[in-house]
Amino acid sequence: MSHAPTEDLNVVAAEVMPPPARIKALVPLSDEAARTVLEGRAALCRILRREDPRRFVIVGPCSIHDPDAGLEYARHLLALSREVADTLLVVMRVYFEKPRTSVGWKGFINDPRMDDSFRIAEGMERARRFLADVAELGLPAATEALDPIAPQYLGDLIAWTAIGARTSESQTHREMASGLSTPVGFKNGTDGDLSGAINAIISASRPHSFLGINLEGVTSVIRTRGNAYGHLVLRGGSGRPNYDSVSVALAEAALQQANLARNLVIDCAHSNSYKKPELQPLVLSDGLSQIAQGNNAIVGWMIESNLEWGNQPIPDDPSKLKYGCSVTDPCVDWAATEKMIRQARDALRTRGIMSTAP
Repeated sequence: MSHAPTEDLNVVAAEVMPPPARIKALVPLSDEAARTVLEGRAALCRILRREDPRRFVIVGPCSIHDPDAGLEYARHLLALSREVADTLLVVMRVYFEKPRTSVGWKGFINDPRMDDSFRIAEGMERARRFLADVAELGLPAATEALDPIAPQYLGDLIAWTAIGARTSESQTHREMASGLSTPVGFKNGTDGDLSGAINAIISASRPHSFLGINLEGVTSVIRTRGNAYGHLVLRGGSGRPNYDSVSVALAEAALQQANLARNLVIDCAHSNSYKKPELQPLVLSDGLSQIAQGNNAIVGWMIESNLEWGNQPIPDDPSKLKYGCSVTDPCVDWAATEKMIRQARDALRTRGIMSTAP
């Protein structure tokens, strides 16, 4: 070589990642897990098509960092989901990837040991094992699709997917969403603007061709048919909520103008509650009141919930972490979660929103 290098100037290493097929062989999809995933997706699609009068709730930790605590939470949630199944489809929030505004822990896949060792292959395998365990319990799972390669490793275990406020405007994520096998909720922008998410729903509903990997980890041109089940998630923005009746009416009008189904999910956390967990029940109550007054566009909610209240910083020694407490955004605890979901069940029953075949 006669010239100075022109590439990889800031790359210090490139480690080979096991291909999706190998990780899936280590943690295969069981018949019971597949049944949970397929039934969860089908029920979500029926709700979005208005063929099932129930609502759905995506509820669980802001992020998974301790699989043992996560599974304990899942067992509690499974029992509660069966109790309220006539009015609510309960889907566990299982987030392994965390977008950061600047720096911070990027989630269980990126750094499963929480010590900056970044054992991503280990994180991916353990994440898949956790999802398989949850599905085998009989509880469908939801996640945020952040890394465009991750769905090849985990997508067969997911029933509902979110595209976050920071990525709804990303062409990469719109293309990825067009090929996902799940319904996809697009969050409005961090500034509260709806147009990026609405354009994302339109884009993801169309076929796309883009670069990705196949199950063997080989770079491939991925061609998609488009996803018909994109919908809007209201999460507030710029420190202001947008779950109130005026904001909901404006969102419905924007969807109608774009010739999209008027399907809205209200995120009870983030800017809608100013990241104060004690306000999440108020956000849920407001949505229930709107339904009681005749609103038919609100199809579900998101709740950030854990075994314990609030959140905690990550200590230098991860063994010092408080069990069942979030290390990212603050969550309501299990007692509050039960109260919120039972409140929703009772309110929907009063409106006659029930299914005899959940």
